[in-house]
Amino acid sequence: MLLTTRGAGSGELRTAPVMGFAQGDSTWLVVASAAGAAKHPAWYFNMARHPQDVWVEVEGNKLRVSPQSLQGAERDEAWRDILAKSPRYAGYEQKTDRQIPVVRLTGAP
Repeated sequence: MLLTTRGAGSGELRTAPVMGFAQGDSTWLVVASAAGAAKHPAWYFNMARHPQDVWVEVEGNKLRVSPQSLQGAERDEAWRDILAKSPRYAGYEQKTDRQIPVVRLTGAP
């Protein structure tokens, strides 16, 4: 899916392809893995700075979403579900010292 955020510094709209894990009709999980890089991807910082300016495009449909970075047991459960669907993320986790964020994107009114 395509994820559009407003740049944290520039204020410009930025679009990045991300792997989305559907959690119903208008909810997805996305992983800020950056393939195991030492830093979070730029879109993660953009979302944190401008949470009101986040959209996803799935199968040609664009929808404003509200991001929520998962914490604790909720994040751990989501992470296990993601690894069951896409085991490659386990390798990304092993390549970095940071905890890889999992973000829930929920369709916003």
